[in-house]
Amino acid sequence: MTDRPLRVIQWTTGNIGRRSLHAILGRDDMELVGVYAHGADKVGVDAADLAVFPRTGAIAPSGVLATNDIDALIALDPDACVYNPLWSSTDELVRLLESGINVCTSAGWINGTKLDPAERARVADACKRGQSTIFGSGAHPGMTNTVGLALSASCERVDHIRITESVDCSTYASADTQRAMGFAQDPDTPGLAASVRRESEVFAESVAMMADALGATLDRIDFDVTFTAATGDSDLGFMTIPAGTVAGVYGYHRGWVGEKNLISVGFNWTMGGHVTPPKPLKHGHDIQVFGVPNMRTTIHCLPHDGWDEDGFMGLGMIYTAMPVTNAVPRVVAAAPGIATLADLPVVTGRAAIR
Repeated sequence: MTDRPLRVIQWTTGNIGRRSLHAILGRDDMELVGVYAHGADKVGVDAADLAVFPRTGAIAPSGVLATNDIDALIALDPDACVYNPLWSSTDELVRLLESGINVCTSAGWINGTKLDPAERARVADACKRGQSTIFGSGAHPGMTNTVGLALSASCERVDHIRITESVDCSTYASADTQRAMGFAQDPDTPGLAASVRRESEVFAESVAMMADALGATLDRIDFDVTFTAATGDSDLGFMTIPAGTVAGVYGYHRGWVGEKNLISVGFNWTMGGHVTPPKPLKHGHDIQVFGVPNMRTTIHCLPHDGWDEDGFMGLGMIYTAMPVTNAVPRVVAAAPGIATLADLPVVTGRAAIR
């Protein structure tokens, strides 16, 4: 903690980023000093306008205008950057970290082990040179792994932890992302399983992180997936799922110690109304710890009274953004380097006392 608000820049203002931006503008322990705009149409726009949502009403102008000038943002000498692009860039991360800017990110980062070792070493070296810290989280992976580890604290013995995001993804209106995860593809497309494995490797990072936290050394992490074809056409507005193409993706990244599957982190996803997945949907995050005793919970992200903004997609974006945004004070206070969910003190939200 400091005796002044932490100076923060927001990196991108898309589905997740503008949720982070909205939260930062509302906090008295953070001062928004800069915003990186990915789209040229957002350059020069006040941050408050970029953080407005339907039915929330206008926000008082912040005086902070979005820019695509990275050098100008670094020159602001912020304490931290909330980094929310769709895909992370090692070059961008290195520039921020070597400049002494701590990074909290939702962009497919838990511990960086999915990167080529030389690329991860660049990030670690940037942290060392800038005396800065990088931390990644989100909803899943992120919050779900935190809950899984917390449940394991009640066990004398842990045999297996299984975490499954079990949801209908149709409200996540990103056609590129959904196609990359196999949806609307021919289930027999050569290399489709390998492609989905690569696109979802951040779940493998969370497997490795959880094993470290449990004091286990994994021998390997593998991936298995089942594709379910649609029995009819679905028009989702932002994309279509034709009959016969993938409408269900059920897969796990699994960490093994010898022949024992210790940790499984994955997804049971559907899109459209014409699919029956291998396992019934839980409409949330199903977290199970098998051991002595067995523990189980399901996280449901639910609307509060009066919520009608952006449907359930908006809730999911808040759920993804806030574990990262709320972590800023913890990350600024952390030792330099790559910090994980297992390294930081518990990240909490802010009490509404006014």
